[in-house]
Amino acid sequence: MKLLKIENNRGHFVLADGRFESLDKLTKEDLLRLVDLSLTEEVDFDDYEDSSLANQAHQIIYKSVYEKLTELASRREEFTDESEGLYVEEYDRYRAELSGDDDQAVN
Repeated sequence: MKLLKIENNRGHFVLADGRFESLDKLTKEDLLRLVDLSLTEEVDFDDYEDSSLANQAHQIIYKSVYEKLTELASRREEFTDESEGLYVEEYDRYRAELSGDDDQAVN
């Protein structure tokens, strides 16, 4: 899924419905959705190039968002493993407690 693209010398981001919107209309909610997609989906971006964006504001926004989202996408597996690992110890302790309760119920 393409999250960022450059078209007609302007940067664009994908909306929830799949259409693209100009980067200068990016909201915090849009950015959070893009972060979530970067961590959960296979994503793609047009490469950042100063010369392909005529508007300086679009250059700044596109470069910043592009760098952060590409880094997140490249580290997706690491984030997933780390988040799953956070709960393994608690899950194992909970299972042990349940197993102990079952043993006491039988006796």
